[in-house]
Amino acid sequence: MKKINILKESREFNRIINSNRPYKYKDYIIYLEKDTKKIFKFGISVGKKIGNAVARNKIKRQIKSILDEKYYQNGFNCIIIVSKGINGKNFKEKRENLLVALNNLNIMKENDDEKQ
Repeated sequence: MKKINILKESREFNRIINSNRPYKYKDYIIYLEKDTKKIFKFGISVGKKIGNAVARNKIKRQIKSILDEKYYQNGFNCIIIVSKGINGKNFKEKRENLLVALNNLNIMKENDDEKQ
């Protein structure tokens, strides 16, 4: 995932979380904000209840890897919050659940011609 497509600032997280409704699917809580910019951005939040820093960073790397597989429309900001139930899942289950959740939000491109 390119650095331009990552949300990092806490004030952006707070703004998006406070002004939008959550979409919940299994182990993920997703906040989606439509934007007028020509790019899309993802933010990933993994709480301390998930495990130590090594475990949390592994989950973040896995989610970034899953997000890199698909193509997305432009003009949105998305925050993905991971819940505690993710610890018992393998990578395949995490991938399937996240892709179903993102597909339900209609942010993926129909054709896979160009990746941003």
